[in-house]
Amino acid sequence: MKIYNTLTRKKEEFVPIVPGEVKMYVCGPTVYNFFHIGNGRTFIIFDTVRRYLEYRGYKVKFIQNFTDIDDKMINKANSEGITVKELGDKYIKEYYQDADALQIERATVNPRATEYIGDIIKFVDDLIKAGFAYEVDGDVYFSTKKFKTYGKLAGQNLEDLQAGARINIDERKNDPMDFAVWKAQKPGEPAWESPWGLGRPGWHIECSCMAKKILGDTIDIHAGGMDLKFPHHENEIAQSEAVTGKPFANYWMHAAFVNVDNKKMSKSLNNFFTAREILEEYDSDAIRFLMLSGHYRIQINFTKELLDSAKASIERLYNCINNLENLISEVKIKDISEDEKLYLKSLDKYRDKFIEKMDDDFNTADAISVLFDLSKDINNNINIDSSKELCEGAVELIRELGMSLGILQKHQEKNLETEIQELIDKRQQARKDRDFALADKIRDDLKARNIILEDTPQGVRWKKVD
Repeated sequence: MKIYNTLTRKKEEFVPIVPGEVKMYVCGPTVYNFFHIGNGRTFIIFDTVRRYLEYRGYKVKFIQNFTDIDDKMINKANSEGITVKELGDKYIKEYYQDADALQIERATVNPRATEYIGDIIKFVDDLIKAGFAYEVDGDVYFSTKKFKTYGKLAGQNLEDLQAGARINIDERKNDPMDFAVWKAQKPGEPAWESPWGLGRPGWHIECSCMAKKILGDTIDIHAGGMDLKFPHHENEIAQSEAVTGKPFANYWMHAAFVNVDNKKMSKSLNNFFTAREILEEYDSDAIRFLMLSGHYRIQINFTKELLDSAKASIERLYNCINNLENLISEVKIKDISEDEKLYLKSLDKYRDKFIEKMDDDFNTADAISVLFDLSKDINNNINIDSSKELCEGAVELIRELGMSLGILQKHQEKNLETEIQELIDKRQQARKDRDFALADKIRDDLKARNIILEDTPQGVRWKKVD
């Protein structure tokens, strides 16, 4: 398995620290609002990475934090007249609702920054003692010049980074690029006692501390959106390695942005969508399909037209599954024949191809193409004369591969099946009564819903089509 490592800017063979185990940290949301579709893509991508690693037999300890104290949290809480904790509690609950709806598996641990204040204070104190941080009027800053490899993730030296950065001038800092690891309390802000007076953690120190506390000094994979590469992840590396003297993470992964109608998502452009808004119109399969239809390191475009296309595409795969499940309940032959065993064995080539694509830096786009090739093969070779065991083996394979992408796990709704069967029975009775107008109307009404009736010697069958 190869992973593109942002740190080295090349694909590398994945070798975990402990064989068979993966320690993975993904930067989660700042919980002051609903998360938007750009965040949603990042969460879906690294949920898929986690799912696939587990599919390949790894035991994954997956950490995704909640940032529940920062400037945005404080400003939003003040505007709503509630405490920062109340705001955090509210939007953590909303996060779970939307993430669950997107079939994003719950993390092994979802640490909240405010649960680790004591550990963060010790971390900051260790930085000061090691000579990498200094205190000014209750604020504590990390000294970037002291960390000789600062800029290695961004691939730029300190001078180039400084030239391109937006820096708030603060004459109290030793260097403009130094950043806060502890912030002195301002009026009306929540604060905790520390050796430097009342204050709160800086944003970057939170993730460094939680990753170290839960996963250890060095982790296998650290991931997040491309917008976090600099300065957030760069600063995490500097803080962590300054304290431990060890590599912070062996592999760095970053998900590319989502554009809306080929433009950067922005409230001012009125093209800003939350995951909650999209979930009101589309289900998780269609959304995940779109988000995974391009490689995670490539920007994707998001439009309602592309979502509609994704919905139609995923329905094609579900048609294969639904047809197989209909056959399972209808076929007369139970046991698989020798020829069918050979055919079912031949379908393993699709699993092998799927794994080949996903092992190449989680190429979900090509892996999805394999699913379509598999469904086409199944549609062309399995029918009412096949055995129940063959149908079951085929549907098990397509669902197995879909599981690692978080799609194709839904089952046909029984109430829909009941409704259609009642209409079929009504049509059959109309034909017996020679009421052909009613029979034709029922058939046409079902066709308008993309449900096709087929008259076979075994009775009337139905299937959903594009």
